[in-house]
Amino acid sequence: MHNVTVTIQKKSSVFHTLTLCVLHIACCMFLLPSADAARIKDIASIEGVRENQLIGYGLVVGLDRTGDSVVGGQFTAQAILSMLNSMGINLKVDPIQLLTKNTASVMVTAKLPPFARPGMKLDIQVSSLANAKSLKGGTLLLTPLKAPNQQVYAVAQGPISTSGFEAGASGTSVTKNQQSGGIIPSGAIVEKAVDLNIEQWKAFSLSIRHADFTTSLRVADAINTHFGSGVALPVSSGQVKVVMPKSFQGKIVQLIAAVEGLNVDVDVQAKVVVNERTGTIVMGEHVRLSSMAISHGSLTIKINTDFDVSQPEAPGLIGDGAGETVVTAESDTTVEEEGGRVIQIEQSVTLGDLVKALNFIGVSPRDLVAVLTAAKAAGALQADMEMI
Repeated sequence: MHNVTVTIQKKSSVFHTLTLCVLHIACCMFLLPSADAARIKDIASIEGVRENQLIGYGLVVGLDRTGDSVVGGQFTAQAILSMLNSMGINLKVDPIQLLTKNTASVMVTAKLPPFARPGMKLDIQVSSLANAKSLKGGTLLLTPLKAPNQQVYAVAQGPISTSGFEAGASGTSVTKNQQSGGIIPSGAIVEKAVDLNIEQWKAFSLSIRHADFTTSLRVADAINTHFGSGVALPVSSGQVKVVMPKSFQGKIVQLIAAVEGLNVDVDVQAKVVVNERTGTIVMGEHVRLSSMAISHGSLTIKINTDFDVSQPEAPGLIGDGAGETVVTAESDTTVEEEGGRVIQIEQSVTLGDLVKALNFIGVSPRDLVAVLTAAKAAGALQADMEMI
């Protein structure tokens, strides 16, 4: 009896172990994100946490006579004179005399990231404002960068890097890209921070980048499932409000990081985007077609021209009434139309079936634009169509 009892205990232990393994695998499968899931970080942003645009007017010097010319560069000359006066060099001359084509007026732009602190360096874009041919080899002088409130948040200065070039000789030239603009990596230094005290936040809002009611509801459900009921509330198709739970009091950064890491199944509207210029067509997975028939045929017009020479039997002198050599053209025009095939498409066709059917009748990307436009006009295309 003792041996039998031990055997039963061993079997029970093995069964218990197998049960725990099955439960563990089931839990892991349940926690794994689906193939269509996306992080909240990738589909939404924190309201109020954004970049700020900066802009400034500056001068680029050190150009090899490729800067602003007299015609169109009057304000450049005035800017040079003002700069020299601010440095204690008082000149009583015509500002136009200072314009030697070695200087160019430029606009400097940059993006101030959120939570940027004084001393942080930014990349800047420099673009010619007047008629400078090239900024290659130039150096940007100290330029204050302002926000729309006219406050200075950064200053920029440094040598400009251009990606284009121009070469030529004997009246022939080759130009690659344009040289009237360039960049200065880490060319600006932040002087002032934007006030954004998130440590005092008791709640924050998520802005859905592609507003959708279903996606907004799923975001709120995912947050409430993870943190508890009542933490998230969908306000609209593009906004979800999140209230700080008790376990995260004073830990707003940890809360935002935890929320952004959650996975959500994103739902999007069925849409077909068409670019007629390039023949590019992009269709989402939710595009559906109702029952319809499609006929496609290509019309081809061929014009062949043959040239014949009419030569008289006996050559003669011009003016004596003799025949002259004449070139005559004979044109042969033919019209061909490929045998158009009619295919029937059943209702609720998927995107893959649509592509297979259109490839079967041999449509090109440009012909596909006409097919989809006609299907939309007939009410058979169950999606929005956007032309770009």
